This record gives sequence, structure tokens and C-alpha cells, in this order.
Amino acid sequence: MNDNMFALADELKQLRDQKVALEVDLKELNSKISDTDYKLSELMAESETQNFTRAGTTFYLTTTTRSSAAAGMKDELYSALKENGYGSLVTETINANSLSAFIRERREEYAEEHGGDGQLPEWLDGLVNTFDKTTVGVRKASK
Repeated sequence: MNDNMFALADELKQLRDQKVALEVDLKELNSKISDTDYKLSELMAESETQNFTRAGTTFYLTTTTRSSAAAGMKDELYSALKENGYGSLVTETINANSLSAFIRERREEYAEEHGGDGQLPEWLDGLVNTFDKTTVGVRKASK
């Protein structure tokens, strides 16, 4: 093995470790932001302060409504929305990892049945884009 390969491997491991550390820091920072935002909004509401400016930044109270389907009622909500003319709110989605796994399985099936490199079935032709991405896996070495 050459020294350049080892240097790149070391750099990749360091970068991935740095990413994990930054993700932990970001999670902690987001928690602090949420807590501070809550405390400031409570204090502003108690003092009936709608807005104020400090150090060139305006802070103001705002209320947003967030909604989600009640537990176990997603299908019923979707049906009710469609029945009452709001079906455009309902969208179907496919998880990207699930779609990739599905396509990989179909290609393997095709290869087993027809030989070759595992093409997509004709009924999927033109409906999905696929590409292969080669990366380097990293894991802790076992002792």
C-alpha cells in the first residue's frame, strides 16, 4: 500500500470523526436555541412586549400553528380531506432509501432471470434514475 492511500484514509477518518462531533455540538446548540427562544418569548409575553430592538436586531413575538394527524388517524384524515375537496393537500412520497433498495432488488431479479448486468424491468423504464456511487466504508477495527 502506498503512503498517499494511508494519508487519505487518515484524513477521511478524521473528517468523519469531526462531522460526528459537529453533529453533537449542533444538536446541543439547537436545544439551547429552543430553550432560550422559549424563555425570551415567555418574558416578552408576560411584559406585554410585542417587539424591541437591541444591537441593530429587532426581536418580535410571532405565533405559528403547527398541525399533524392525530395518533392512528392519518388514513382517516387523508380520506376526509379528499372527500371535502382538499385532496390536493395529500401527497404520496417514497423514501429514497426504500426506493433504492426496491430498484436494487428488481435489478437482481432481472439478472437472475435474464442474465447480464441486471437491468430495470421495462415497466420502470423512464420512471426512475439510477446511478452508482462508490464510497469508502469506515468502521472501528476489531481487536
